[in-house]
Amino acid sequence: MTKSELLEKLAASADITKKQADQVLVALVETAAKTIKKGESVKIPGLGILRLRKMKARMGRNPQTGEAIKIPARRKVGFTVAKVFKEGVLGTAKR
Repeated sequence: MTKSELLEKLAASADITKKQADQVLVALVETAAKTIKKGESVKIPGLGILRLRKMKARMGRNPQTGEAIKIPARRKVGFTVAKVFKEGVLGTAKR
């Protein structure tokens, strides 16, 4: 789904213009980015949680040469899917 397709669906379901839907989407992304940059998590009910994760330094291997290399510590954004969303998309697990 492209951004324009998403905006059309948002505008239709919320009964607003595409321009207003775009403003809401841009504000959501900007707010989430600022909040995560501060180290706080962003919980979007029914969708999931965005959070900053700190990865430790570790040893890895160059796949071409097999040479051991040091991978430095870094930060990355992680996303955890909400249980409700996962069950809605995949269905409930039958064991």
